[in-house]
Parts: sequence; structure tokens; C-alpha cells
Amino acid sequence: GAARGPWEEEQGPVAEGGPWGRARYEAVKKHLGAVSALSKQYWQYLACKVWQEGCEEEEESSPRPGWSLPLVGQDYLEILSAWYCSFGKCCKTGDCRVVNNITGLEADLNGQLHGQHLAKEVVIRAVRGFLQSPRPEKPLVLSFHGWSGTGKNFVARMVASHLYRDGMKSECVRLFISLFHFPHHKYVDSYKAQLKKQISETVQLCKQSLFIFDEAEKLHFSLLDAIKPFIAHYDNKGQVDSRRSIFLFLSNLGGNTINEVALDFWRAGRAREEICMEFLEQRLRLELQESAENGYARSHLLEENLIDFFVPFLPLEYHHVKLCARDAFLARGLPYTEAALDEVARMMVFVPKEEKLFSAQGCKSVSQRINYFLP
Repeated sequence: GAARGPWEEEQGPVAEGGPWGRARYEAVKKHLGAVSALSKQYWQYLACKVWQEGCEEEEESSPRPGWSLPLVGQDYLEILSAWYCSFGKCCKTGDCRVVNNITGLEADLNGQLHGQHLAKEVVIRAVRGFLQSPRPEKPLVLSFHGWSGTGKNFVARMVASHLYRDGMKSECVRLFISLFHFPHHKYVDSYKAQLKKQISETVQLCKQSLFIFDEAEKLHFSLLDAIKPFIAHYDNKGQVDSRRSIFLFLSNLGGNTINEVALDFWRAGRAREEICMEFLEQRLRLELQESAENGYARSHLLEENLIDFFVPFLPLEYHHVKLCARDAFLARGLPYTEAALDEVARMMVFVPKEEKLFSAQGCKSVSQRINYFLP
């Protein structure tokens, strides 16, 4: 869906009016009849799920109400459950918007993120360790680097979908796209004030927040410095306590350095899985410090070591693009053949000129290219 401004209020759809015709009367009558189906069985099911009472009796009874009675009944059950949970009495996380499904995140990264052994390992270890820490000293800050189409945005959205009940739509998740939300440098002071307000309000609203900054290399350095107090170590001197927050910065910076390392390994006949974090992270940090035109170098985030992990996303090879094409077919419930996957992969541009090893677009546009194979 279209991104909304970070400080815009979400507006619900305008209610539809109109005369009370016979059809509408019948529809309302049917709806009220369905609501009345919230019988003893529903309340018994609710008591079991929320208050853990009468579960033995419920298990012996007929199938679950969500399947045996009208769907509207299940909707009301969920509304009641959410209302009860809003008091924090039945949520392990202390906030019912937060689910923190690390097992699911790990399974989906292993199954759907291709060619990124480093990103998988770092993201899972960092997020799991952070969430398991009873009293973190500072928020978790990860900076994703690599060419476009290698999976940075994909992983950020996957983290949101497994940590929050409503994924990217959660009121605890905020996505900022540099050129969309902060397009004009002359308004940077206004952006700073709005950004600070947005982060503060989200942190106060949610027990655990997630902030994603896409195209982070295009952020004005003073905006990065405005974020700094929220990602620094908490000193309890009047600042908002954001220690339970996660900040993800997504950037194309460092992509060339990462690709050079991957190409050197390939030319030496070594597997890309042999590339280690220690080798790449140091090179990434050096490039970010030396690149004068990016906000990272001019802000204080690097010199104060506020970024916990620089996560490299490696360039994708031909067989990785085929896997992305397979996933795109499966996601749309379409049959595919090896020949079709090969044809999708061959449509991509591969570099460098001599080796033609890496997809210049990563897996970006693969899902659109399978439209060629639709009847």
C-alpha cells in the first residue's frame, strides 16, 4: 500500500449513508441474527481462551465455534479477546500488539531469503539476543548494506511481520523513506522536530517499537543526529526510554565493497559461504567513514559506535534469481517449470561484463517478470 506520512493521522473510510431499502434491512437482520449465535458455546470458548476456565468441557464439545458458527461470531470473539488483552493481562510481552515470533522469523529467513548466509545469521542472533535480554542498555541498531534487490527491505518487513501482530501496519512500526518523507533540505529543521515527535510518541505508546529508515544514505546528517539520543545508551536524564526499540537502517552504500569481496572469493575458487562477518564488517565501516557525500560520515553515529551491526547483503547469482522466481510463482499459486525459471533469470542483467556473475537488480522485478508466463 502507499506509504503514509510519518506524522499523518490515519483516517478511516467515510461511512456510507443511504436510505433503508429492503435489501439493507434484510442484511442488517441477517447480521443481528448471526450476532445472536454467540451462544453458550462461544462464551465457553472465550472463557477457556482468555480466563483458562472450562477448557476440559470445551474440548469434549462440538468443533470450535469459529468453524461451526457464522464468521461474525468469531470476529466478535476476537474483538472481546483483544479488549481483554488490552489490559495486558494475557500477553507475555506486556503489549498485545507484540508477538515476537522468533521461530517463525528464523524459518522464513531460511526458506525465503536466498544467498544471504551472513544476513540470516546476524539478524536472527541480534534480534533474538536483544529480545531475550531482560534489561537492554540501549536499543538494537542494525544497518543493512548492499545493492538494490538483495533483500534488505524484504528482511526488514519480515522482521516487522514476525515481531508484531499487524506487521508493517502495526502502530508500533514506523517506516521512513528518505526522499519521500524528507525530500527538501531547506525544511530539515521542521523534519527534525517532526521526526523526534514521531519517535517519542511511538515509544511511549508501545512497549516495543520498530523504526525502519529506507534509503538511509540519503538522510541529511542532522536528521541522523536527531535520531542519536534515541539510539544511545539510556542515561535517565529526562530523555524518552527507547531501550526496547529496534532501529533498522537500509542503505545501498557499501554495495560495491561487498561485491568486490564476493567477486574475489569467486575468482579464487572459494565458496561465498566462506565470507565471514569479521572480514566484511570492517571494510564496510571504513567505506562509510570515508564517503563524504553520505549522512553517515557526517553524523555522530559511527564515531560513537551507536550502530550495533553492519549487515552485509551479498550480490545475487543466477541460481539465487531462479529461487526468487520460484517463490514468486508459488506466492501466486501458479505452476512453474525449470525452463520457466531459467527464462526469468535470463531476462535479468548480469555483471561484471566478463564474468556475468551477479544480477545487477538482485531479485527486484522478478515478480513482475513472471507475468510474461501467464496465459
